[in-house]
Amino acid sequence: MSDKTAIRDAFGSALKELGGINTKVVALEADVGGSTKSILFGKEYPDRYFNVGISELNMVNMAAGLALEGFIPYVNTFAVFMTSRALDPIQSLIAYDGLKVRLCGTYCGLSDSYDGASHQAITDMAAMRAIPGMTVLSVSDAVETEKAVMALADHDGPAYLRLSRAPHPVVYSRDMEFEIGKGIVHRDGGDVTIISTGTVLHNVLKAAQVLEQEGIRATVVDMHTVQPIDADLIEECARRTGAILTVEEHSIHGGLGSAVAEVTSVRYPVPVSILGAEQFAESGGLEELMEKYGYGPGHIAQMAREVYQKRTPDRKGA
Repeated sequence: MSDKTAIRDAFGSALKELGGINTKVVALEADVGGSTKSILFGKEYPDRYFNVGISELNMVNMAAGLALEGFIPYVNTFAVFMTSRALDPIQSLIAYDGLKVRLCGTYCGLSDSYDGASHQAITDMAAMRAIPGMTVLSVSDAVETEKAVMALADHDGPAYLRLSRAPHPVVYSRDMEFEIGKGIVHRDGGDVTIISTGTVLHNVLKAAQVLEQEGIRATVVDMHTVQPIDADLIEECARRTGAILTVEEHSIHGGLGSAVAEVTSVRYPVPVSILGAEQFAESGGLEELMEKYGYGPGHIAQMAREVYQKRTPDRKGA
């Protein structure tokens, strides 16, 4: 892992770069371009940048029209407002007609920490996952963010890109391979699987190191695409380790953990524990909030130990 880089900065730079590659790309903003960093695109391509003001619903309506005219809209605002105030046109216009619109929700999870629960997004993946045909991505670092922005330009149908605000350790090298719908295995182990999505990945990797020192070998998966999820990889992990822990900076209802449990219940049932938000948080420093609500390496390791003890009988002692 290298120095920390802000996800939003990586997003803004990637969007600006994409604008120079593909002239069909346009960006829409709900008056927070300085925060989402879409302003970098706007300064470079002002004729393809539309700041609609604090009107998320109308912004998505406009994106639908632009998509119908052959453009590729990247729509930007805070995740909590994208998936609440604009949910009606997202479902009735964008998803219903299968339009190629990229809904970019920044400040996801607890990352807008000091603004409190009103600006922290812990239900956004659940809302997006419930919409048929919606691709849902949750990136873990700056490199993966850049790869996702580029990959979405060629992806068919509507998509939601979940982006954090704060700086996070860069886990990936520039030559990493990114494919929508395919999880990435970081560590191989036969005792327990930890599947994470988003920027909690770096804490999951630390937890896996702690477990290894105790003789518990963990497989670690970055499930950057929550929908459509990599069901084959989940089944493979379930069969090999017999127990799964999921970790997400999101509600325990309707997000990554729910998606993984849906797969295992049909493909290969094993114990699945879900580490995520069980309540709204409050204002405070991000690191303090992450530790308080169980996202630190220590708590992740403890939950992995607990689900490891619940492995299916045929996996005991494997």
